[in-house]
Amino acid sequence: MTGDYADSRSTHNVSSLITDHSSHDSMPRFALLLTTFIWGATFPATKAVLEQIPPFAFLFLRFLLGALLVGGGFLLWRIRLHREPTVLRAGAIATCWLFLGYVLQTVGLHYTTASNSAFITALYVIIVPLILRRFGRRVWLATGIAMVGLWLLVKPSASGNLGDLLTLACAIAFAAHIACLERFTREVNAPSLFAWQMMAMVVLLLPTLLVEQAPVQAFAPTTLLLIGLGVTGGLATGAFAVQMWVQRIVPAQQVALIFASEPVYAAGLSWYFLGETLDLQGWVGSGLILLAVLVGAFGSGPQSSSPAVGTIQPA
Repeated sequence: MTGDYADSRSTHNVSSLITDHSSHDSMPRFALLLTTFIWGATFPATKAVLEQIPPFAFLFLRFLLGALLVGGGFLLWRIRLHREPTVLRAGAIATCWLFLGYVLQTVGLHYTTASNSAFITALYVIIVPLILRRFGRRVWLATGIAMVGLWLLVKPSASGNLGDLLTLACAIAFAAHIACLERFTREVNAPSLFAWQMMAMVVLLLPTLLVEQAPVQAFAPTTLLLIGLGVTGGLATGAFAVQMWVQRIVPAQQVALIFASEPVYAAGLSWYFLGETLDLQGWVGSGLILLAVLVGAFGSGPQSSSPAVGTIQPA
C-alpha cells in the first residue's frame, strides 16, 4: 500500500539521518541526561500535587494530556496508527502492567516520600532479568545489595510502611511491563504500541473517577496542578519520545548508566522543593540501591544491547 511505503521510506530516511549525523555527537547523551532529570522531577511533582487532587483523578488528567500530545504528534508528522490485532493485543497486555504500575506508584506516593518512591521504583532494573529468567552472578549480587539497601531505606517495622510496600509492588509491575515491551517492540509497530497504551490508560482510568469521587475544587487549575501536569503529562511524555530516539544511537550500557541517576535527581529535587531529608541510614540504603541498579544494569549479558528493554521508562 502507498501509506505503508511512505511510512517505510520516512522511517528509513530519519534513521539514516540520525545514524549519519549524530552517532559521534554528544547531544544524544545530553538529551538522555535531561530526559532522566525530567523523570526524576516527576516524583516530587506528583507528591506535591497529590495535596490538591486524589491519585486517580491526577493520573487521568496526566494521561489524558499525554494522549492528546501523542495524538497531536501523530497528526503533525502524519504517522500511521496501526490497528492490526497483534498491535491491539500487545497494547492491551502491556497497558495492564503499566496501569498497575502507575496506580501503585501514585497511591504509594501518598503514603511515602518522593525520595523513597524514586529509589524503590529503580529496583525494576534488577527485577527485569529475574522475570526474564536471565540469572547470573551479577543479577544475584545486585539483588542481594538491593535487599540490604531497601531494608535500610524503608526501616521496616512490625506495622510496615504502606507507601513503600505499594511502591515495591509498582517496581514489579513496571518490570513486567518492560519485559513485555522487549518482546512486543520487536513484533509490532513501536510508535503505535506507545500510542495505544496512552489511549488505553485514559480509558482504564476514567471509571476510577466515579469510584474516587474527587471534589470539583480538586480540579481547580491552580499553579500547583498546572505545573504537576506540565511535568508529568507534558515533559514526561516528550521524554518517552526522546528516549526512543536516543536508544537508536547510544549503547545500551551507557543508557542504563544514565538511567541510574534518576533517583538521585528525585532525591535532590525532593530536598529542594519539598524539604524532604534522609538520615544517614537512609542515604546508605539509597546508595546501596543505586549501586545495585548499576550492577544489575551491567549484568544482563548479551541482552543488554537490545533497545527494547528500555523503550518506556517508568516515572
